[in-house]
Amino acid sequence: MLRSEIIEEDLKNIVSDKNIDWQAFAGKTVLISGANGFLPAYMIETLLYANETVLNKKVKVIGLVRDRKKSIERFPHYSERDDFEIIEQDVSDPVNVEGNVDFIIHAASQASPRYFFADPVGTINANVLGTSNLLRLANEKHIQGFLFFSSGEVYGNVFDSKNVVNEDDFGIVNPLLIRNCYAESKRLGEAMCAGYFHQYGIPTKIVRPSHTYGPGFSFDDGRAFTSFVACVINNQNIVLKGDGRACRSFIYLADATRGYFTVLLKGESPQAYNVGNEYEICMLDLAKTIINASGKDALRVEFDTDSSVNISSASQHGLLSIEKLKTLGWRPRVQEDEGFSRTINYYNGLRKKIIAAL
Repeated sequence: MLRSEIIEEDLKNIVSDKNIDWQAFAGKTVLISGANGFLPAYMIETLLYANETVLNKKVKVIGLVRDRKKSIERFPHYSERDDFEIIEQDVSDPVNVEGNVDFIIHAASQASPRYFFADPVGTINANVLGTSNLLRLANEKHIQGFLFFSSGEVYGNVFDSKNVVNEDDFGIVNPLLIRNCYAESKRLGEAMCAGYFHQYGIPTKIVRPSHTYGPGFSFDDGRAFTSFVACVINNQNIVLKGDGRACRSFIYLADATRGYFTVLLKGESPQAYNVGNEYEICMLDLAKTIINASGKDALRVEFDTDSSVNISSASQHGLLSIEKLKTLGWRPRVQEDEGFSRTINYYNGLRKKIIAAL
């Protein structure tokens, strides 16, 4: 099964980034937890594409997953390759890998708000026990680089007072609010990364992704922009639950992936780097952008005026400063009109393939 044209173009774009020393992965082994996830899956595809195009010696990629069946569905075109191995286990259990491991990317986490309420213990375990298990493995294997996927949630309520937040800005996170099981456990995961660097010299780096979109996200993850895309694909008007004035920063997946590899190879230990865009876009404008990107001019934006389901954002802003990451030579390339057009075209193409297979 061939990769989609959209993903093929994205991977070519990522690997063409001369700011990243791809040969650093040649002949090495990279372990990636949460491999089925939206963000880490693109890192896996990038490394395997690099094997096909630029590496003088293949990198071996090990994907740690909780569900092997989902992994086979996510990576059908890589199932017979000898440079990709799947390990099925919960990252919260001790992780043992035979042979060398040179890089570890810990991205196993329940990142959707619907999971924070449904499974707070599982959310905490992946971010705390999972991080502990992989840092122990990193120490045992004397790795060259460890990348921890954190979140902008760690900043707490700082967005209430600041429109642009850098890596040293922090507000309050109430640990007794169930939704904060994610933010608080990510904070502890970051502290563990700093601790392992201080005590054992493990080269730990941290990324705090902004809202990321592109091929492969789940439509039922509870985020506004995923529902917007689902609406236009299904020829439905976009319904805003709120006044649409809340603003957020969005980054296209290929740009974000370049950022993650940049931090892994060029970031300082034990430092955190925001990975996002340089500006915000309000939800109303985002909805209009997605409709324009779909080319379906008959669609429009509607407002849900039922106060019983109206949702107000905790903050009107959510812009993460990317100045620190830019010092490593990274820049975002794709704006929302292009990025959402590519995303919608990907899902339209996927739908056509499914219909053709029936």
